[in-house]
Amino acid sequence: MATALVKSPTIDPRYACFKMHIRESKIHRRGVYALERIPARRKVIEYTGEKISRRETKRRGQGSITYLFTLDNYWTIDGAFGGSGAEIINHSCEPNLYTWILRGHILYMSKRLIKPGEELTVDYRFSDKVDAVRCRCGTPGCRGVINVKEE
Repeated sequence: MATALVKSPTIDPRYACFKMHIRESKIHRRGVYALERIPARRKVIEYTGEKISRRETKRRGQGSITYLFTLDNYWTIDGAFGGSGAEIINHSCEPNLYTWILRGHILYMSKRLIKPGEELTVDYRFSDKVDAVRCRCGTPGCRGVINVKEE
């Protein structure tokens, strides 16, 4: 099955609260970068896309690159279709964003002050019940994998 690759990703200003842009990343392929100062504890961008069922998630999740974000026990958001640009944000074991799921919306919030030019990152926290995915974040506290042990 072919993966739905976001060929020309852009930041959708309807879902972004700050100026940011997409360019090459040292972490993986492309990344999202702040174009202005982002204060701590602020909504940065909403993760948007097509809302799909568990069955469809399993089907679409077969590719090597996916833009799937689990919303709850049934629904997943596929950022490859109707994504806000948040789907391009890379993983880091020491991220500057955290995820807040509120009333069916996936929000990326700033953990600390983010400076212009800084790449935006979030901890994907993949389950340890799926195959381990190597991490390339390069931070001093890197776990080596994107997966985390589930409690």
